Amino acid sequence: MTAAGCTGRGPARRDDSPRPAPSAGACGQTLPCGVAAERISRRLADGARVLISTVTVRPSARVTVKPVFGDHLATTESVGRTARRERAVAAVNGSFFDTADSAVSSGYPGDPLGVLAIDGRLISEAANGRTALILPGPGARPRIDEVRSAMWLTAPDGAVRALDGVNRVPGRIVGCGGTGGDRLARSGLPEQRPRHNQLCLDDSEIVAFTPEWGAHSPPGAPGSAEAVLDADGRVTALRSPAGGEIPRSGSTLTGVGEGVDWLRAHARQGPPFGRRTSVTDGGGRNILTPEASVLGAGPALLRGGATWINGAANGFTGDTSTERQPRTVVGTKADGTLILAVFDGRGPDSAGVTLREAAALLRDLGAVDALNLDGGGSSTMVVNGRLHNRPRGAEGAPVRERAVADALVVLQR
Repeated sequence: MTAAGCTGRGPARRDDSPRPAPSAGACGQTLPCGVAAERISRRLADGARVLISTVTVRPSARVTVKPVFGDHLATTESVGRTARRERAVAAVNGSFFDTADSAVSSGYPGDPLGVLAIDGRLISEAANGRTALILPGPGARPRIDEVRSAMWLTAPDGAVRALDGVNRVPGRIVGCGGTGGDRLARSGLPEQRPRHNQLCLDDSEIVAFTPEWGAHSPPGAPGSAEAVLDADGRVTALRSPAGGEIPRSGSTLTGVGEGVDWLRAHARQGPPFGRRTSVTDGGGRNILTPEASVLGAGPALLRGGATWINGAANGFTGDTSTERQPRTVVGTKADGTLILAVFDGRGPDSAGVTLREAAALLRDLGAVDALNLDGGGSSTMVVNGRLHNRPRGAEGAPVRERAVADALVVLQR
């Protein structure tokens, strides 16, 4: 591979370190045919060094790439633990998520912020308009696009209402980008666009909870209500305040504000609730097929081979591309090959990269489209059960793997 060239800083210098041979990828070695892992070094335009860990997955590889989470959505676990449990041959950290030390936290560290769908099942709604990795399933090429979701409920008596969310605290939309009457917490102004690491509020919502969330739905405030549904969607109970056991094969619907009134009026025993879900790409095409998985993050880095950083559309303010940080990114080649890459940073041996530098380096690796995932202390790659990069904390000290919300794993079929 040639040395990386990073836009905005002049031509990159030639790589001053020998490129290691691929750790695997040939048939019969430690990774499946068509999957390869490398650790390479590059010099950036100003002479700074960056270490890059990569896993490439060719379209011919007999593997499945998909997002997975830990024991349940409202907790975190390390990429290594996730990889071991799933018996993954490789894994990287995935989406942004609610953290305990965040000023806007809803109290459930690990809750993914934005779209997460696994095998055709939507388990976290989109922050509408943010960029996501779309994995259509075996035989189809992965791609990167902006994603929106919408959900509707049909009550036993035929009444129809929008379902505001799934598997998150009702009334609190961390990262914004929701539907209905959302307002930015700091200003009270209406806001339906994504706002990274900011909080939106909505005092009238209905949110669904599924077994992926955990054994119990969040305790609700006085006056809240929750309909308990069996596997067929039939109401078995209406409890108030909300909060309690989620049926292992069923779900619940928690209402606040006007949502409580709607549930009390329409959540009656008898025929089942109907639920319709739409997840669409930037062209309005449905992407939620039975085998599809979707992982949201952002911003985009490359589109059609050119640097394209859509920070504003992903809710970032100002120039988000200028700080060098550890970063985890995913890219796709023209032939459908998937590239997972982790750039080490915050250390004397690796400076990290800006978003523009990440885009340029991914382009040099052959990507035509690319997406930024969660980074910083979360940036982790595991290959065959072993750490393949050097995670570092906020102060630059080496750290053990950070517990994260979800991981993107490579599973041998």
